[in-house]
This record gives sequence, structure tokens and C-alpha cells, in this order.
Amino acid sequence: MTFEQTQEIIDALTKSLGAIEAVVDPASKRAEISDLETQVSAPDLWDDPERAQRLTSRLSALNADVERVEKLRARLDDVAVLVELAIEEADADAQAEAEREVTALKREVDALEIRTLLSGEYDEREALVTIRSGAGGVDAADFAQMLFRMYLRWAERHGYGTKVLDTSYAEEAGLKSVVFEVSAPYAYGNLSVEGGTHRLVRISPFDNQGRRQTSFAAVEVIPVIEDTDHIDVPESEIKVDVFRSSGPGGQSVNTTDSAVRLTHLPTGIVVSMQDEKSQIQNRAAALRVLQSRLLVLRKAEEAAKKKELAGDIKASWGDQMRSYVLHPYQMVKDLRTGYEVSNPDAVFDGDIDGFIDAGIRWRRLGEATGR
Repeated sequence: MTFEQTQEIIDALTKSLGAIEAVVDPASKRAEISDLETQVSAPDLWDDPERAQRLTSRLSALNADVERVEKLRARLDDVAVLVELAIEEADADAQAEAEREVTALKREVDALEIRTLLSGEYDEREALVTIRSGAGGVDAADFAQMLFRMYLRWAERHGYGTKVLDTSYAEEAGLKSVVFEVSAPYAYGNLSVEGGTHRLVRISPFDNQGRRQTSFAAVEVIPVIEDTDHIDVPESEIKVDVFRSSGPGGQSVNTTDSAVRLTHLPTGIVVSMQDEKSQIQNRAAALRVLQSRLLVLRKAEEAAKKKELAGDIKASWGDQMRSYVLHPYQMVKDLRTGYEVSNPDAVFDGDIDGFIDAGIRWRRLGEATGR
């Protein structure tokens, strides 16, 4: 690129970073950091482990946010000086170095801009993801498994931890459903835009006549609850069933009744867990997921009530949000944002950041315009 093009990108990045700094507000965060440092230095801090954990986690997150913005600002200032020197001395090596740094900075500023859009009440949380096969028979079950692998590969690409909590295998192939946790800051904020109905169009590998098949799978994403959420579930409202865990094809993989199914009687919500080693562990995991779903239900009811009072009860999210087409052409397209790519293999291998970023921007635009 020319010197002028490099300078134009630097100017655009400077503007973007300024907008980010206005949202992050490093000065106010520095004040909060100072207050937290005083609190965590108290000799009796760990007398209350839960409070200590919250304070130290918050302090660590704030320091990381401020440091990230300040480092980007310093790098942007440095590369601007480098470009000026390269222009004055007509230094091709300096120009090439500046171009590499500008490219890296653009990637990092874009990623930070997306992070600033994640300002919802639970966006910072870890995520619980449930995938269920829908219409389409064995193809739908296979599609559910493809989506499961896609999200695991996405998490792996980012170094995020995952833990499978429950798996229900289909008889012939694939999954009826799977529940797993993604452990990373802002996992919920990022993956929440993946919630909805996904559609796959392909030549069915399970059809002897090689016909085209359309199948569906549902993705549900909810935030992991914390102790401060205060979701109390009385024992009298829960029906508990225990059964033996099973693997693919219904083969028994456990000789004791360690799997647990919880039914929340007032709402009818059912949660099953079978991937832990003991009944106690499965029950605790199931209760945690149940509390998360009740939290989401409560917030949804509150939001619906607000919309009703405002005279607007239109839903902003459609049922079918993304299509994966493998035949007669190759394409993956998000029907809400219009974002699309022509390489389904890469998408199913976890390359979904473009879809997530577009979804976050689309959601924020809808919030800003009231749509």
C-alpha cells in the first residue's frame, strides 16, 4: 500500500480507538482499580472467600481492560511516528514494517470494538450452550453433531475451556441433544448471537438415492449463573428422576443410576445430566443449568412485560437465523445480518468469528434503533 493509504488507515484507527476509549473510560476504571486495590490489601480479605474472589476477579479484569487500551494507544502513536519517518527518508523497510504493524493494529482494534459492544447485563459471563436436532430425521441429528463440533473447534481456536454436561445420542447417527459449557470471559456475550434455528441443505449421506435433504437444529445459549443471581429453587418445586447413563446407540456406559433428570414443576423446564461420574455431581450440574434457565426466563418475562407496556410486542429474532448450503452450491449465510461466506468447511471447522461479530453489531444496531 502507499504511504497515503497507510496514513488513511492510521487516521481511521485513531478515530475508532478514540470511540473505544470513550466507552471504556480508562480514567474512571483507574479510580475503581485504586479502590479495589485498597480493599484487596485488607488483612481479613480471605475471611470471606466468595467476596475475595469477586474483588480479585474484578480487579484483574479492570487492569486487563485498561492495559489493553493503553497499549493500543501507545502502539498507534508509535506507528504514526514510524510512517512520518519513512516518508521523510523514503525508507522502504520502515514502510513495510509500518504496514505490518498497521495490519496487526487494525485486527486488534476491530476485536476491541466488538468487545465494547458487549455491555449487556450477562455478557461477561461464561456460557451454557444446548444444541437439539430438529426436523430432518437422522440428517438433523448428524447436523446437531456438526454444530457441536463447530463450536468446540471455535472455542479451541481461542483457547477457551469447554465441558460437556449432557449428551443424548440418536439411534442411527448424530445427537438428539448436547449441553456444554464454554469457560471464558464474554463467552455468553459472543455466543448469545448464535441462538436460534440453524438450517442445513445438502445431499443426504443417509439417503440411498442421493437426494437433497433439508434439516434443522436449534441452538440455545444462556449465561452461567453466579451466587449473586439469587435464583432460589425450592425442593418442593423439583421432581428428581435418576437413571443409567447411556452412550452411542443406547449402550450402557454406567452400571449405576448416576444420571439425573430434574423437572421444574411450575415451568415444566426439564434438565438432564449424565456426563459426571456420580449422581451427586450430576444433580449439582443439573441444578446449575436449571437455575440459569430460570434466570433467563425471568429476564425474558421482564423484557416482554416492558415491551407490552410500551405497546411493542414484536419479536426481533426470527426462528431461522442461518443457512448452511452444501448443494447445489457452497454457502453459509446469516439471514439476519446478511453476512455470508462461500467456504462451509471452514465454518464447520470453527471459523465463525465473522458471523459472531456481524451478529453483535446487528444486535446493537437493533437496540439503538428500537427494532
